[in-house]
Amino acid sequence: MTPAIPEYTGEGDQMAYSSRRLLPQNLQDSFIKLLSPLVKLFSKWGLSPNSFTIAGVIITSLGTVAFLMGYIRLAGIFILLGGLCDTIDGLLARTTGKASRFGALLDSTVDRYSEFIMFFGIAAYFFYIDDYGAAAGTFLALCGSFMVSYSRARAEGLGFDARVGIMQRPERIVLIGLGAIIHMNAFKFAIWLVAFFANFTALQRIRFAYKQDSTERKKEVIIKT
Repeated sequence: MTPAIPEYTGEGDQMAYSSRRLLPQNLQDSFIKLLSPLVKLFSKWGLSPNSFTIAGVIITSLGTVAFLMGYIRLAGIFILLGGLCDTIDGLLARTTGKASRFGALLDSTVDRYSEFIMFFGIAAYFFYIDDYGAAAGTFLALCGSFMVSYSRARAEGLGFDARVGIMQRPERIVLIGLGAIIHMNAFKFAIWLVAFFANFTALQRIRFAYKQDSTERKKEVIIKT
């Protein structure tokens, strides 16, 4: 059954809507707290947030090589480590006061490359073992992942808030990484979950923007009358 999408009525509703994710926000916050001592240590060492951004895509690329060689569990570990670097770079940027618009652009761009590389390796592996159904699911997951990012970027470029969605990047990385580590069946199931919920998230963002636009238009009508 498709989850109901609530009406946009204001800031309070926006916050309630945006908190509905596969990985609960309190779980993500707890994980970030666990990383705090490590981030402070990296800060003392003078490490750059951008270095972790680049490290993330390199480690993910190693995961792709592992996928191509058939080492699925090892690939899953690399995917999770690459995602960990992506988490650390943002935390380190805020801790050291080095957050910048270019850093945000670099991070977002590298994230897209990382996901493309990851899904390329997964699809290539499934093509190699003649599992075309799983390869198709991987393609849909890739499309959904990119549309999640594009729908937010396009909506925010038009002045809407699109920071909503049940499956964002952390959920995608955790599902793919853990699925690969656990078992092949769990891995395939994770891919199809990402394929469905990533595309659903893109539609959530589009509809959320539509609700904001409708609300603004109604306000304009009321003011004019």
